[in-house]
Amino acid sequence: MSAPQTGPTPETGPLTMLGPDFPFSYDHYLSHPAGLGSVPASAYGTEVAVVGAGLAGVVTAYELMKMGLKPVVYEAGAIGGRLKSQSFEGNSDVVVDLGGMRFPTSGRAFYHYVDQLGLETREFPNPLADVTPSTVVELKNETVYAEEAEDLPDFYREVAEAWKRALVEDAELDAVQTAIRARDTATLKRLWNELVVKFDDESFYGFLASSRAFGELSFEHLETFGQVGFGSGGWDTDFTNSILEVLRVVFTDADDQHRGIVGGAQRLPLELWEHVPTQMVHWPAGTSLASLHGGTPRGAVTGIHRGENSKLPGGGIRITEKWGRTREFASAVVTCQSWLLSSRIYTDESLFPAGMWTAIEKSHYMLSSKTFVMVDRPFWRDIDPETGRPVMSMTLTDRLPRATYLLDEGPDQPAAMLLSYTWNDDALKWLALDATERTRLMLHSLHKIYPGLDIGSHIVGEPITVSWEADPNFMGAFKNNLPGHYRYQQRLFGHFMQDELETHQRGIFLAGDDISFTAGWAEGAVTTALNAVWGVVRHLGGSSAPENPGPGDQWDELAPVRLDGTSHGSGTATGGIR
Repeated sequence: MSAPQTGPTPETGPLTMLGPDFPFSYDHYLSHPAGLGSVPASAYGTEVAVVGAGLAGVVTAYELMKMGLKPVVYEAGAIGGRLKSQSFEGNSDVVVDLGGMRFPTSGRAFYHYVDQLGLETREFPNPLADVTPSTVVELKNETVYAEEAEDLPDFYREVAEAWKRALVEDAELDAVQTAIRARDTATLKRLWNELVVKFDDESFYGFLASSRAFGELSFEHLETFGQVGFGSGGWDTDFTNSILEVLRVVFTDADDQHRGIVGGAQRLPLELWEHVPTQMVHWPAGTSLASLHGGTPRGAVTGIHRGENSKLPGGGIRITEKWGRTREFASAVVTCQSWLLSSRIYTDESLFPAGMWTAIEKSHYMLSSKTFVMVDRPFWRDIDPETGRPVMSMTLTDRLPRATYLLDEGPDQPAAMLLSYTWNDDALKWLALDATERTRLMLHSLHKIYPGLDIGSHIVGEPITVSWEADPNFMGAFKNNLPGHYRYQQRLFGHFMQDELETHQRGIFLAGDDISFTAGWAEGAVTTALNAVWGVVRHLGGSSAPENPGPGDQWDELAPVRLDGTSHGSGTATGGIR
C-alpha cells in the first residue's frame, strides 16, 4: 500500500529528507564548490580518532582527510557496520543485504556519495512498487492478489484513505510537504515545532486510534493498517513508538521510492574507504583512507578517556584498543551505537554531561531479523496455468514471516529470497532459532499461502540469517524513540554544538543514525557525520567557507525546538561500566 504523498510540482521541486527538526540543506552543503571548510595549515596532519567504520565513520574520516587531517579509524568488525552485504557460499554473484538494503531517493546527502562513486542502483521490489510484478496480502487466511494499488479491494482503499486523512487533518501533511519542497525553513520549523509540542507524548497507535479518520471505521481497519502499512509493508511493530518518528518518515517520503545498490549496500562504505578524492589538501596525490591506514582500520575500542598530555584546552581524547594499545588524539568522533559507551566501551563519565548519559541510556532500539535463501532461478515468475498469475508474489502476511521479498537477478539465474523480514516482537520469535530452524518454519507458513508450490525444491545451499539484537557490537537494528523521548534526541543531535559545555567535555563528538532524528536511515548517518566534521574543524581552529556555511553556522536559525520543563530529562544515569 503506497505512502500517501502529493507528487512533485515544477514550482516547488521534489520531496527530500530535509529534516523538519533541523532543516539544514546538507545536499547543497555537500555539492557546493567551496567545500565543507578548512583548518589552519598548522593543524595539517593532526590525528583525529574515528570510532566505528560504518557509513557515519567512513564519511567522517573521508571528509576530515580531504581537509588535511589524519583520521585514525577503529573498527570492531568489518567496514560497513549495518550496511552489511553477504554472498552465499558457492555463488559470489548472489549478494544480500543483512542491514540497510533500500534507500529512499529523497535522501540526497546519502546519494551524494552513491553518485560520487558511480554506484549502480535499481528500484527495490517493495509491495506494489512498479518493479514488483505482483503482491499478495494474506491476512486471517484470506488472500488478496494485486499487481497495482487499483487492484486492491474497497476495504484496503478505505484503510489507505483513512491514513491519508489522519495525516492531513491531524498532522498538517500537505502544508509540511509544501514547505519541504520549497525549502521554506521558516514555515517548516513553525509547523513542525507545533507538532512536536502537540505530539511529544503520543504513540503511533494513540495517534491513529484518536484520529477522526480511523474513529469512523472499524477496529479491523486499524488492525489491517498495522499488518499491511504503507510503502514498505506492515507497521504495527512501530505502534508503541512516538508518532513523531513516523511523521518524519512520511513527511520526507522516506518510506517510498526506494532503490538498492547493485552488488550490495556495503559497497558504499567499502569503496569510499578506497576512494581517492579529486580535491584534497596536504596529502599527496593518490591518498585514500585505505592508504592512510595501511589497508586496515585499527581494532576494537575498549576505552575512551580524557587525555593528559595534549596541548589542547582540557586535554585530548585517549583511545584504548582491545589488546591494550593506547593513543591520544586531538579530537575524536564516536560513531558506534551509543549504547556501547555504557556497556562495552569503558568511557570516562566526565566526558559527557549527566543529561547526555541519560539520553544515551534511554535510547530505544528496534529488534530486527532477516532470513535469506538462494534459489536456483526466479521460479516465482512461472505462470500458474489455472490462475494465469505468477506462482508466487511479494508477500505480506500475519503469519510468522510477515514479509517475503523476491530478489530477482534475471531469468534462469540463481536468485535470492528474503523469506522473512521482521521487527520487535516478531523478530524476537526467531531469536533462539538457528538459520535452518527459521527456514523450516518460514517455509511451513508460506506453504499455507501457496499450497501447490514447493519452494524448498528450489533452495540451493545454506540460508543466511541475522538478528541484530544478538550482535554485541550493535544490540539492535536502529533506534526508534518512544513517546516523551524527543528531549533525549534533541540533546544527542545537538551535542556537536559545544560552546556551552565544560572545557573537559569538548572535542569528542557523536555521530551515526541513532544520533540523528532519522534513526534507521542511512541519510541520518551521513548528516550527523557532517555535523561531527564541522565540530572537529571548529575545535581545531578551522571554519566553514563564508559562501558555504555549515550546520553549526546556521544552528541559531535552524536548531531543533527545546521543550520547556525537565520532567522528561532530569536526573542522572546509573549503571554501566563507564
